Amino acid sequence: QVQLVESGGGLVQTGGSLRLSCAASGRTLSTYAMGWFRQAPGKEREFVAAINWSGGSTKYASSVKGRFTISRDNSKNTMWLQMNSLKSDDTAVYYCAAGSESYYYYDPRSYDYWGQGTQVTVSS
Repeated sequence: QVQLVESGGGLVQTGGSLRLSCAASGRTLSTYAMGWFRQAPGKEREFVAAINWSGGSTKYASSVKGRFTISRDNSKNTMWLQMNSLKSDDTAVYYCAAGSESYYYYDPRSYDYWGQGTQVTVSS
């Protein structure tokens, strides 16, 4: 079993930055692909970014590409999401997830473990 805990969310103005963290316990993350998803009120959970087990391959949703950066440090059992140039559309609860490597990295069903989420609110 893997337990994931997100932190780093909060209230930020448009154009600002936040760095989300996802800390794991229970098992090492080094064998898992990981991802960030978000869910806004009344909307389905959507893919934000994914990173393979080694950190050598990353994927991004088109809406965040160039603004967000996903990274991980397996020695610290931690993953991050650096979010820059934030927009009001980025307001959501952000979730980290871990699972086996999958071609369908953008599909929440590809992930086995989820954190409880952290709220990000971008105000204009």
